[in-house]
Amino acid sequence: MRYRLTFVTGLAVGFVLGARAGRERYEQLRKSAQRVAQNPAVRNAAEAAATNGRRAAVKAVDAVSAKMNGHLPAGMADRVRSLREHRAPGEDDWGTTNT
Repeated sequence: MRYRLTFVTGLAVGFVLGARAGRERYEQLRKSAQRVAQNPAVRNAAEAAATNGRRAAVKAVDAVSAKMNGHLPAGMADRVRSLREHRAPGEDDWGTTNT
């Protein structure tokens, strides 16, 4: 109960402070966030993180598949098989292209 009260209090304080800051400050923060998101260094870091995440996911799937030795539930095995069969050339396991 104490954590809920703390959360609600923090939410209320944030709302009041945000309301006092006004629309101008909101627009200023939004523009700053857009500039950061459009920065080439940030975009490259995000792409690298996504690529590393995909590689880790593939390794995890391979490790689990090896441990399961083909004992996946039928529905899950069929879904994985159908996704791999319908994947277009040049796409990864999630149906996205690496550009």
